[in-house]
Amino acid sequence: MLKTIIWILIGGLGAAAVGGIALQRGETINSLWFIVAALCVYSLAYRFYAAWIAAKVLAIDPTRATPAERLDNGRDFVPTNKWIVFGHHFAAIAGPGPLVGPTLAAQFGYLPGTLWILIGAVLGGCVQDMVTLFFSTRRNARSLGQMARDELGVLGGTAALIGTFAIMIILIAVLGLVVVNAMKHSPWATSTVAATIPIAMIVGLYMRSIRPGRVLEASIFGVALLLASVVYGGFVDRSETWRVVFDHEGLTLAWWVIGYGFAAAVLPVWLLLAPRDYLSTFVKLGTITLLAVAIVILRPDVKMPALTPFIDGSGPIFGGKLFPFVFITIACGAISGFHALIASGTTPKLLTNERDIRMIGYGGMLLESFVAMMAMVAATVLEPGVFFAVNSPAGVVGAEAAAAVAKISAWGFPVTVEQMQNLAAQMGEATLFARTGGAPSLAVGMASIFGSAFGDGLLALWYHFAIMFEAIFILTTLDAGTRVGRFMLQDMLGNLWPKLGETSWAPSVILTSAIVVAGWGYFLYIGVIDPNGGVNILWPLFGIANQMLAAIALCVATGILVKSDKLKYAWISGAPLLWLVTITSAAAWEKIVSADIRIGFFAAANDLSTKLENGLLPPEKAQIAPQLIFNLHLDAVLTLFFVTLLWMIVLDMLRVCYRHLAGKLVPPLSEAPHSPSQLVENWARD
Repeated sequence: MLKTIIWILIGGLGAAAVGGIALQRGETINSLWFIVAALCVYSLAYRFYAAWIAAKVLAIDPTRATPAERLDNGRDFVPTNKWIVFGHHFAAIAGPGPLVGPTLAAQFGYLPGTLWILIGAVLGGCVQDMVTLFFSTRRNARSLGQMARDELGVLGGTAALIGTFAIMIILIAVLGLVVVNAMKHSPWATSTVAATIPIAMIVGLYMRSIRPGRVLEASIFGVALLLASVVYGGFVDRSETWRVVFDHEGLTLAWWVIGYGFAAAVLPVWLLLAPRDYLSTFVKLGTITLLAVAIVILRPDVKMPALTPFIDGSGPIFGGKLFPFVFITIACGAISGFHALIASGTTPKLLTNERDIRMIGYGGMLLESFVAMMAMVAATVLEPGVFFAVNSPAGVVGAEAAAAVAKISAWGFPVTVEQMQNLAAQMGEATLFARTGGAPSLAVGMASIFGSAFGDGLLALWYHFAIMFEAIFILTTLDAGTRVGRFMLQDMLGNLWPKLGETSWAPSVILTSAIVVAGWGYFLYIGVIDPNGGVNILWPLFGIANQMLAAIALCVATGILVKSDKLKYAWISGAPLLWLVTITSAAAWEKIVSADIRIGFFAAANDLSTKLENGLLPPEKAQIAPQLIFNLHLDAVLTLFFVTLLWMIVLDMLRVCYRHLAGKLVPPLSEAPHSPSQLVENWARD
């Protein structure tokens, strides 16, 4: 009875918080309600919805041996402590999406993004991560594309293989580009991120060879070294000698990132990938926890309105109406296809027991959604005028500070040149105007909250710490994604020559790793040398491609549930699938056919071509115009290619489901035979 009363109170408090956020108009709302709403919703979802899915829908069996136990090879398949796996999984899935997406989506106001983060995560993102991890674990840790081929057949499976691999290459290239831009000419961030690599290797050796199983010791040791590296980064930044060592152009950093990606894919998972991601999780969780504590202490009011005038598509940060672009802009904080690659890539190869799937799959995504909520708060507690001054491109508001503040103030969000100059000086920057991409404004918001709670005299320190924190967030996703890409490519090549499908065969590991790194490295290289800013090449594709990948994962899950004679439960993946197909198709349609040059790829390319032919462009822009036109056409072609593949997979999944329900022949379930685990306490030899 006491537990029931407690959960009823949590439900009532959560309903009141969400209702207050949704219905408040005309008056400011305290940011504390965002934390209360998130914690209550997440607690209820994990305790009841996730537990019901695990017990009734998936029928998780803790006595069943996992691939990590049955296929243990000491390199890729390694039974690993559940907290290490949780840390690795969270670090791998928590990239720039939950940080940058909510920040950019604040253009529409705080309400649309907040509701999507809560509802999308609980009913969509967490379900996708959990069921994908479960189905991959039951199928010898097969990749998403290979599961699609096994369960749907040649047509849908081949489309899924090609689509997931191509989308993954684009996603990793964008991640690499963001982290390069974050570290470019930032010795503090570069030295700290670089230090995490040898620290991770030391911790990996410590836990495997020096003090096996001593997770707590290794964690304390590793975290201490990480904190020391952050402090050391400040000395590097102020040192005349060391600053030069870590102060690099984007292209130099790109080559280092490419080299790191190759090493992360080739080296044993226990040596670099798992311990590095595990330790990075402490930085991530520590920072987010500190941010939540600061918000609780300060209880700052949200200054951004619930809805802005830009819901009609006239926003300065990016073009497009509230529907469908808020659901595309906020990907990882609500639902992200990239997570399905991790959940069917490295994580099931480390999972020791099926009982941990709920915590790692559903719980890991809930934690990332909370990160997105903190990012939304950090963005919306800023003065709206400051928010738009930082995030609006110079081409929209003007290159001169006076022109920019005049235009932003005319929108109804007052800001002054002096206000922006003082803010930049406090953050240790020359200027904060037109620092697009979301990361700088998020860092300003975090630094402002930290400074108000723990001391205004350290604003510059907090700002650069936030920039470093974002870079670490992104790089851990890049290394895990590269390794997952290697597994996917090995799965595909294994159909041609079985030897290449062996994940522990060294020649296959080196060959496939090199191909994957060369693929995303090529796009990263193009992005870095792009004179107009590399994000313009691939960033518009990021949200659409990511959500399409989530739809592919939910297609596979729905097909497996129907084939497993669980039609009455297929709605748990079918409902979010229907929503994702709707929003991705709508967004892709607009990006391809819209006549608005701020939305349509072809429209923007044609407009630029016309201006170039008529000599209407200034010399510096005319020089790069051909490359920009090519980039816009490339974006359009890739968008069309991805949406075509998505519909092929959806229709093939529906065909397979119909044939199964009609009693006709379909590809058999590819689940591995049951094998009792020898790692559980109640195991007994037959």
